[in-house]
Amino acid sequence: MKKLLWIGVLFFSISIFCISGCSLFDGSSDQMNQNAEQLAAEGASSFMNEDYKDAIKAYTDLKDWYPFSKYAILAELKIADAHFQLEQYDEAIMGYNSFEKMHPRNDAIPYVINQIGLCWFKQIDTIDRDDTPAKNALAQFQRLADQYPGNEYDKDTKEHIKKCLDNIIDHELAVANFYYKTKKYKSALKRYEYIVEYFPGTEQSKSALNKIPKCTELANKTPEK
Repeated sequence: MKKLLWIGVLFFSISIFCISGCSLFDGSSDQMNQNAEQLAAEGASSFMNEDYKDAIKAYTDLKDWYPFSKYAILAELKIADAHFQLEQYDEAIMGYNSFEKMHPRNDAIPYVINQIGLCWFKQIDTIDRDDTPAKNALAQFQRLADQYPGNEYDKDTKEHIKKCLDNIIDHELAVANFYYKTKKYKSALKRYEYIVEYFPGTEQSKSALNKIPKCTELANKTPEK
């Protein structure tokens, strides 16, 4: 009899725990969704008010605390966007690359590729400086054009590609002219020939083509130091 009574009490206790436990978990789930939604709203408000650092904090908390929330993917993207607005391009590129890696089929991927391109594009400097940003920007814009033809950024993409190419070619021509002026004719000749071969029909290639005969003559006469 005592054994049956003990079993009955145990069963009753388990039933009560399960009922209260379900309520507890349901409440936690509702609270989690509410908190995730609040953080999403805080992030959006901060972003709209151009308080990008506060936006990053809110979206980072959202992503870290509620990774399975429906707002988590949005948070990933907006963190990268906030870094972009702060001109923290390295951090923005990392964020966009991570988003593309984690969500390769997301509808926002064309936007992400365009943003990566813009991160590099905005770092393009004068033609006497490193042309790596122009090359990287060109690669992204070309990838966008190839993978998503006719996308909503198509017109701007074409303009960006042209500007990137101009910067790259101008840089090559500036380096070639520098070598020519410093009497490093063989190095100059290689640059001029590179421009003519890979960028035919451009104004820069015409200029390089005009330089090649004299540069070749001097290269044959002058030993390179």
